[in-house]
Amino acid sequence: MLIIMIRTVILYITVIAMMRLMGKKQLGELQPGELVTTILISNIATLSIEDPTVPMLLGVVPILTIVCIDVFASVLTLKFPRLRTLVAGHPKVIISDGVIDRRVLRDLRYTVDDVLTAMREESIFDINEVRYAIVETTGKINFLRKEDSPSDPPVIVIRDGITEPDGLETAGLTPEALSALLKSHRAGEKDVFLLTVSRDGSHTLIRKDEVKRQ
Repeated sequence: MLIIMIRTVILYITVIAMMRLMGKKQLGELQPGELVTTILISNIATLSIEDPTVPMLLGVVPILTIVCIDVFASVLTLKFPRLRTLVAGHPKVIISDGVIDRRVLRDLRYTVDDVLTAMREESIFDINEVRYAIVETTGKINFLRKEDSPSDPPVIVIRDGITEPDGLETAGLTPEALSALLKSHRAGEKDVFLLTVSRDGSHTLIRKDEVKRQ
């Protein structure tokens, strides 16, 4: 019994340390890869606790290996934005100006009930109150009420030097108009860290070199 308690304490401390190293928050905020990592770590820790015949090293080493893979993958996705999009996807607008985009819902395999449930969790009981709804890469749906929203809320058009097709469409911009906008700032797509655009034409552009100076 004492051995099991000691093993449990050691594994508990190890898992807590690994979670701190990964820098993750609550489970609902995890990306798909991060969720898989968390599940694997919990399963390995459980096996090592339940079976005293399994050497502690066989429990600790796999956990360390999984965390190292997760940290390495995080560095890669930070350096290569396209890889981050491939692994985690990007936010999707499912309601725009109060209109549900059934094509996006179908692509995400979301039902109307899923949307209505998420609305009720935000104390929204009438879909007519919703101006915008965005599905984040974590699966959480964020809503913007009509009475709380500005007339033209900004959308992300360029992120980390990569144009977001959905954002471009939502902002009502053509590729030619985007090119002209970038030209007015004497910037190319790869030079932009973040570009948000509203339908009224207002925009915010942050260059990558500006971020480095901060």
